[in-house]
Amino acid sequence: MQSLKVMPLALIIACGGALAAQAAGSVYGKWKRPDGSVALVSACGGKLCGHLVSGPQTGYEMFHGMAKTGPDKWQGNQMKNPSAPGFMTFNGTAVLSGNTLSVQGCAIGQSMCGHENWTRTK
Repeated sequence: MQSLKVMPLALIIACGGALAAQAAGSVYGKWKRPDGSVALVSACGGKLCGHLVSGPQTGYEMFHGMAKTGPDKWQGNQMKNPSAPGFMTFNGTAVLSGNTLSVQGCAIGQSMCGHENWTRTK
């Protein structure tokens, strides 16, 4: 009888640990860019979106509609760069690795690319 009481408790602890690990590895949240501005990455329509929430271009949409293409990878063709003219969009990729989000945008295939590493903020 004693083992039946321990089993549910062990299951609860195991599930709680898995949920905490999943939350820690989430792409969603605030990310600091190399220029010091902060981007908020969130879900939108089942895909990934990101816009600036601090810095001189607050509100600027960096990307939207990025689809998950791997365990920690998203891709889409609606990425923008605040330094580029507003009409330009790029093929974008975001890859999560711990507390770093590697963001890359490319034009003209893969011949012209820009890359930034964003750091998770608390």
